[in-house]
Amino acid sequence: MPEGRLVIGNKRYSSWSLRGWLLVHLAGLDVEEVVIPLAGGSTPAIKAATPAGLVPYLEHRGAAAWESLAIAEYCAEIAPGLWPADRVARAQARSVAAEMHAGFRGLRMNMPMNLGGHFPGRGRAPEALADIARIEAIWAELLGVHGGPFLFGTDFGAADAMFAPVVARFLTWEPELAPASRAYVQAVRTHPLVARWYDEAALEPAEWLLEKYENPA
Repeated sequence: MPEGRLVIGNKRYSSWSLRGWLLVHLAGLDVEEVVIPLAGGSTPAIKAATPAGLVPYLEHRGAAAWESLAIAEYCAEIAPGLWPADRVARAQARSVAAEMHAGFRGLRMNMPMNLGGHFPGRGRAPEALADIARIEAIWAELLGVHGGPFLFGTDFGAADAMFAPVVARFLTWEPELAPASRAYVQAVRTHPLVARWYDEAALEPAEWLLEKYENPA
């Protein structure tokens, strides 16, 4: 019997749900998955199912966690390897995860996540390009220091989970990226959990598609 539940939005669009889902699976939590399709924002069903009216939302063994960083920290209590073992690297990992959580609005607004979409060359507003430049700088530094293929070495961790929806955006919108960034995008996309998310997103019903994401301005 599952030890809790994870409430998420549909996998084609819900970037925050992807983060929470990856963290829960990386930590090996046994939870029921509850998928509530999005409608361009929060829905009555999501508001009724979650404390903040947002996804993801985790209940596990009597604990409740919402917001992706809170879920990351909860999962890391069970699976400490989600953060680097080294104190200095761990501080850096938490910092870039928090920066991802709080920022990059230009990228979010101009290049929304759509795992089935393909819009190369579009969405390149100045604020989106500025965000991409900062993301590439973060990736270049971490990959250079820790050797890749993931941000803090050979293991896919919490920081990678936080940036996984950025990878999805880059695959959909195809901004120009440095070779190191492209290699990281490929490493994340081919991780078994990310591949599984993509496969399950492709099986979602057609009635969950949203015009604003399928035919962006």
